Amino acid sequence: MARRSTKRPYGSEHVPLDVQRATGGRTVQDAPDGEWVVQQVRGGERDYRCPGCDQLVPSGTAHVVAWRADAWFGDAVEDRRHWHAACWDARTRRGPTRRTPARGR
Repeated sequence: MARRSTKRPYGSEHVPLDVQRATGGRTVQDAPDGEWVVQQVRGGERDYRCPGCDQLVPSGTAHVVAWRADAWFGDAVEDRRHWHAACWDARTRRGPTRRTPARGR
């Protein structure tokens, strides 16, 4: 005799899908500088340099990882950049920070 699944009993309510959880927190954002895949991360074991402010994103700090949406999978891994969330949000209002070589005195 076949048994019924107990994973979702027929009498219980339907639970809506949590899209944020199902996609791993990834979203696609369309901006003036192109289309980007953006993922919120909790932080890892490494430090990263934020391209927006040229400061360190310390290990264990929640931040944003972004890469171009039109990149191939292999390219996307190499082109991922780790941003402070505030720097990512402000990237269209200010240009990227560039390190300038030390000038002679």
